[in-house]
Amino acid sequence: QVQLVESGGGLVQSGGSLRLSCAASRNIFSRSTMGWYHQAPGKQRELVATITLGGNANYADSVKGRFTISRDNAKNTVFLEMNSLKPEDTAVYYCHAGSRWWEYWGQGTQVTVSS
Repeated sequence: QVQLVESGGGLVQSGGSLRLSCAASRNIFSRSTMGWYHQAPGKQRELVATITLGGNANYADSVKGRFTISRDNAKNTVFLEMNSLKPEDTAVYYCHAGSRWWEYWGQGTQVTVSS
């Protein structure tokens, strides 16, 4: 059974930091590009960042220089370090595992940034 389990969301003041984690099933993690997406109320789900098996990272323009995605292949876990958070970063953040043959989503974790 594939599982993506996020943790680390919460409430933080503007300018603060949070670190999200997503633990994945080993058989999927070891063969997937991992990513984070977010969805604000009334808006579509959007890409935040992705990281390939080889460690190549890609970021949405809105988070470049503030967020860092990384993966620990020994622990089957992907992280999203979020710094200099802004109120507009408020959203549910979803972990994603994808390849040419599948995609899986986590249940989401709420991030709220107060002004």
